[in-house]
Amino acid sequence: MTEQFGTFDFGLDEAQEERAARLHRECIVVDALFQGPVGYRVFDAEMNKELRARLESSNDILGTLGEGLEMPIRRAIEGRLDAVKDHWDASGITCGNRQVEIADSVRDRTLGLVQKQFDYFPWLTKALTAADIRRAKETGTHAGLVSTQVMLGPWRDLDALIYLHDAGLRMCQLTYNNMTSVGVGCTERTDGGLSYFGVASVRAMNELGIIVDTGHVGRQTTLDACEVSEAPVVASHTAAQGVYDHARGKSDEELRAIAGTGGVIGVVTVPFFLASGPSVTINAMLDHIEYVAEVAGVDHVCVGTDWPMQLPEWMLSEILQPIFADTGFRPEDGLVATQHMIGFDDYRDFPNITRGLVGRGWSDDDIAKVLGENFVRVMEAVCG
Repeated sequence: MTEQFGTFDFGLDEAQEERAARLHRECIVVDALFQGPVGYRVFDAEMNKELRARLESSNDILGTLGEGLEMPIRRAIEGRLDAVKDHWDASGITCGNRQVEIADSVRDRTLGLVQKQFDYFPWLTKALTAADIRRAKETGTHAGLVSTQVMLGPWRDLDALIYLHDAGLRMCQLTYNNMTSVGVGCTERTDGGLSYFGVASVRAMNELGIIVDTGHVGRQTTLDACEVSEAPVVASHTAAQGVYDHARGKSDEELRAIAGTGGVIGVVTVPFFLASGPSVTINAMLDHIEYVAEVAGVDHVCVGTDWPMQLPEWMLSEILQPIFADTGFRPEDGLVATQHMIGFDDYRDFPNITRGLVGRGWSDDDIAKVLGENFVRVMEAVCG
């Protein structure tokens, strides 16, 4: 039986379904933290066998994780996996970020793979400016925004930002959970804010035209970034603590500060950041969108799904779950690598976001803002 996506039961009538389909088809759709376009379903027996063999022969957990995340893209570049384009098309996403790492140990490899995608996929354009996203929509193709979460370590000097900008970087998170030479992450034991080097980094990003991202950033560092930055600041993938009190969420004060810069807050589809329990549905994500729109304004909310990870379940449980602690997550953060969100278990479920907003009575203009126009406005302000 063929699986159906984008069909979560919101109780929509025929006219609402037609309206939602039209909006999703006509609007620019941006995913500010896009782990896709494919998910765990594309990993066949051969791919799983290859990854298992690599892990058993090398005992390299981090390396195997990286290979698993890269495998679908590498196969697509080799012409062996049509699902990468097919799923991106089916999602309706115009622009999704293409993630690189900034740590010296893996920087050039990840930059190389991202560049290969632009070189080998005729349907994918590097989004250097907002016009590139709009052009992708007009031509029925897709755009990739080069960004980094700095998961494995921060930049050590500002020359790194210049180098990465030259390679196409247009959005950079300040830190990932932990404290670095730049600032403090959201799961750190202290809340020290931006360092002097962090202040210089924000100013350098403003000058270069790199969007300052506070997704995993701690409260004071977020507020400091909003105070220092002369350009819009974003939280590419987060949630609202006013709905569910999780360290990965943003307080009302942070939401308003980001909005005050002209920036946007991207809401995740990560179930354990949005609500408690094993059966979180997409309605929880929509609750956070509505809350952010109420607190920060509808012009300052967007989507940054960050979930599901494109990995088979055994890798999620055996590799990703143990690695969470190494990236600054704590037991009290309640991360369950194998938990799926009901109604968003695949990137082809992206139309459910549009359908859900239609069901909640949102106007066409406001839905268009959340789906992509808000983010494109920020990119135009920062990158041109």
